[in-house]
Amino acid sequence: MTRMRFGIVQTPLHSSKINPTLAMRQDLELMQHLDRLGFDEAWIGEHHSGGSEIIGSPEIFIAAAAEVTSRIKFGSGVTSISYHNPLWVADRFVQLDHQTRGRVMLGVGPGSLPSDSSMIGLTPTDTRELLSDNIDIILRLLRGETVTATTKTHTLVDARLQLAPYSEPLFDIVAAGVVSPTGPRLAGMHGLGLFSIGATMTSDGFDALAHAFGIQQERAAEYGKTVSRDQWRLATLFHLAETREQAYKDVAYGIEEWFRYWKDVVAFPQMAVEGENVREMIDFINDNGIGVIGTPDDAVRQIQRLEKQTGGFGALLVFGNDWADRAATFTSYELFARHVIPAFQGHLATAAASQAHTAAMREEQTKQHLAAISHMTEKYGAEVAAKA
Repeated sequence: MTRMRFGIVQTPLHSSKINPTLAMRQDLELMQHLDRLGFDEAWIGEHHSGGSEIIGSPEIFIAAAAEVTSRIKFGSGVTSISYHNPLWVADRFVQLDHQTRGRVMLGVGPGSLPSDSSMIGLTPTDTRELLSDNIDIILRLLRGETVTATTKTHTLVDARLQLAPYSEPLFDIVAAGVVSPTGPRLAGMHGLGLFSIGATMTSDGFDALAHAFGIQQERAAEYGKTVSRDQWRLATLFHLAETREQAYKDVAYGIEEWFRYWKDVVAFPQMAVEGENVREMIDFINDNGIGVIGTPDDAVRQIQRLEKQTGGFGALLVFGNDWADRAATFTSYELFARHVIPAFQGHLATAAASQAHTAAMREEQTKQHLAAISHMTEKYGAEVAAKA
């Protein structure tokens, strides 16, 4: 395993009561903030209904965000490939790969909101069946093959890409999974990374983590592929402050709107939230392990819990939300970068070991230091006396 990477899943999910133009601008500012803080990845969602997850094209957002950042990588989290012509999906991500000089990643899934797919005449069953067909076509195109194929929604005739990817051999591609084994099986079949969106969303999702990589490995072996834990990404929820009390005050800004979205607006039964007031909502998140509203120490314990459950993974992603206002949200990410990230990248342990080693030598080295001062003082005195 390499060092753990950290990132964000910015679906994004904003209040339907705020200016969407300003919300998108804040999303871009957040990407710049995360880039400065040293986050590794940002995954941008695709949604077309509901009025809160307001980015319809992650590719457009990624192109803009890449121009105002320098090192953070951007992925679609996820591109609902069942909605699209697979040729154009492949073509657009190759273009982004060149525009970003290799800072793009492709996340694939069937599309999570039935209210999206229904507008183009597809059922959730249709989108899941199309997912497997379309990812196969996309991967063949990215390998440089010429593809003739017919799916439920599109026909390709001698289709091929006009450009090879910028990344060598290819940018990261990950398949999303929530609770069922569908995501791990698809990722294993094609040798892709796994994106566990439902890592802590429900108790079933958390329990499934214990078996997800094994399912992926087993499927990969059947198809002669290899998979790595380094390419396994887990997403969960955090809002951090210096104290738990402050974190609780912060989320009173927007957590009720967030709960209302999942309870009353979208048909996404995997996210069955409960709570009638702010405190009950906070307790629901914390007590059920769905996320952390608290301090950096609480966040460290949550990630350790995920490490124990999974046996190890490559990247931890924070679900973006508007639980708190802009200032408190940006502070939360800064606290995460200052105190949580280094705990899982070896930086704190190395610094602590160096400090302990230095402290153990302090007494003896203090004596040597004082002896050196005394020696030079005596030497100077002798020189002055000799001149006199």
